[in-house]
Amino acid sequence: MSRARSGDLGAYEVLVARYTVPAHRAAVLLGAGDDADDVVQEALVKAYRQLSRYRGESGFRPWLLAIVANETRNLHRSRRRRDGLVLRAAAVTEPAPDEPGPADTVLARERRERLIGNLRSLAQRDQDVLVCRYLLDLSEQETAAALGVPKGTVKSRTARALARLREHLRAEEVPDA
Repeated sequence: MSRARSGDLGAYEVLVARYTVPAHRAAVLLGAGDDADDVVQEALVKAYRQLSRYRGESGFRPWLLAIVANETRNLHRSRRRRDGLVLRAAAVTEPAPDEPGPADTVLARERRERLIGNLRSLAQRDQDVLVCRYLLDLSEQETAAALGVPKGTVKSRTARALARLREHLRAEEVPDA
């Protein structure tokens, strides 16, 4: 990182190679969809231009993911659409012969689709915090850095978002009378 900050393009290329996949996954999960490649490319260019501003407090990955999150938000704003999360990165591959049978696979897929549908029905900030914490597996500190909010806000938003998600899931279980 110090070599990249001092202008070593080769060192930055190493960072790009290491963090492109997580950045792409974050862009997809935050709703960039088919534009995820463009969002990641723009984020990497901005990160390179802003290396002098990088303080190293939370690590390069959360800092880059914060830029990716901002670029994704910019994408949504510029197109005036909020079509939710695109979770192709979470798609299930076909089971191998030693994996659960077709019935189990179908049930798991239905549960996942139900969970994703309910996740998409939450407010955008609830979606963002749950995606960062549970789908991208970021720590509270990394999530705070990625979303640009304090760690305490991440904790409270996570708790509230999980409670709302549980409410949505329970509401589906009880048929309307």
